[in-house]
Amino acid sequence: MSEDTYDDVIRTESERMKTHRAEMTVVIYENADCERVYDFRTGTNTHQPRQHTGSDSVRIRNYRSAVVCLVLLCVLLLTALIVLCVHIHTNKINYTQVRDELIIKKGNLSNDRDQLPAVGKDQCSYNPKWITYKRSSYYISSEWKNWADSRQDCLQRGADLIIVNDKEEQEYITMVTSGNIVWIGLTDSDTEGVWKWVDGSTLTTGFWNPVEPNNKTGNEDCAVSYFHWADYPCNFTFVWICEMNLEV
Repeated sequence: MSEDTYDDVIRTESERMKTHRAEMTVVIYENADCERVYDFRTGTNTHQPRQHTGSDSVRIRNYRSAVVCLVLLCVLLLTALIVLCVHIHTNKINYTQVRDELIIKKGNLSNDRDQLPAVGKDQCSYNPKWITYKRSSYYISSEWKNWADSRQDCLQRGADLIIVNDKEEQEYITMVTSGNIVWIGLTDSDTEGVWKWVDGSTLTTGFWNPVEPNNKTGNEDCAVSYFHWADYPCNFTFVWICEMNLEV
């Protein structure tokens, strides 16, 4: 190879490498906001805005979802707090009403107790089991006997089974017996359906239970009182009330 030809080859290769190097552009440095590009041809740096990627959009959506969930949770907690406060306030009002009603009932019971007749007045003062109300004294037994034996006990005490004259007296004996079943001096043992008091007078005003008297067992000839009256077989055993008329 001639010297001229060798020189041409060296020169051609050198020019090609210069041209290739001048056209190369390298992207270097990347920060959070832009990319820096170094241009070998001009020797300058250029800044280009950073492009948002798909992962950035996902993070933004997740952040927004978290904010929405937090707001909803706060709303739910606030609603629950309001409901709880209303419930507590309502229960407090109900408790106050119940307490006031109990106080009123207690006062009424105290008044009823104070209005009870004195024990052991007049002819029955020797026996504290007798209580006096208006024109009569009453003896409430603590034993259980049938109707005939109950009446016999009253006769031995100088009294007889109670004769209920009016609604006021009926309410009184209901109160002093606490609504328990007691024998009274009423029977239809002589004539079925014709009720008479122990003094022989015929019943004119009664305080029967709406389904009584019904003679359900076929021999219910004696009357008891609780809140109302009912007929029972005379051989049943209950407590009883004797009555002594103080005006006799």
